[in-house]
Amino acid sequence: MSRSLILSYTLCVLFISACSVADKSVKPTHQAIVNWGSATGIHRLEESNYKTDFFKLANQFESQHNKIFCGPASAAIVLNSLRVRNGSIQLPEDKALLNQSDLQYLTSKKWSPFFQRYTQNNIFLNSPKSREYVLGKVLSDPQGIASKDRGFQLRQLAALFQQHGLEVKVSIVNQDLDNTTIKQEIIENLSTPDDYVIINYKRGVLNQPGGGHISPLGAYHQASDSFLVMDVTPNKADWVWVNADLLIQAMRTFDSVENRGYLLIMEGSK
Repeated sequence: MSRSLILSYTLCVLFISACSVADKSVKPTHQAIVNWGSATGIHRLEESNYKTDFFKLANQFESQHNKIFCGPASAAIVLNSLRVRNGSIQLPEDKALLNQSDLQYLTSKKWSPFFQRYTQNNIFLNSPKSREYVLGKVLSDPQGIASKDRGFQLRQLAALFQQHGLEVKVSIVNQDLDNTTIKQEIIENLSTPDDYVIINYKRGVLNQPGGGHISPLGAYHQASDSFLVMDVTPNKADWVWVNADLLIQAMRTFDSVENRGYLLIMEGSK
């Protein structure tokens, strides 16, 4: 076979492969995204065999404090789901929750008005990325070029959990990580207690307003092949069931330095 024929054949194969990949993309239709509070959404949760994480996450759920804190909100929810009322771990108090004018009425030295739990403030006590940089403090590289790195990238959020003593598996959703492997890994996590999934995805792929976002996953429904995204911004988007391939598509998008993806989180070995 001549070199020109080989080249033509190779280009043909690449073209067909590219079309095949493109054809796998999922459109965010009403079947692909279902509100969890709808009759269909409720039925999916009732029918799900992979919802072990949902109940603790729902019990500790809170909305993000501002438009930037999807990472801190997700971190606080998961940390509290793992550790609240666990007598072997000393949890921090967040004394910023009451101001000085409030505290003048609470003068007892034997009793504290603060719960021991994680908040979107005190998770930064063990964070390699400071609150200031998450909020957008300007960075300068060695060449003096200024930039901002607002919010949390996936590996930065993983480092926060690790600094809190948790074990974290980071999965960057690029072309090397296939959908079947991703689904199997997440479904296994959702079927076992005391471990959680946090995803970093692009809202636009789901036809939602906004850019990159972080939230926990609560359940998987096999018949519809969909995951329950427990969105930490309820004033922008409801919790929704999202078709698995569409959700993976939303994770297989580029962030600041690499693609987005997901974290699998559990207590670290003692």
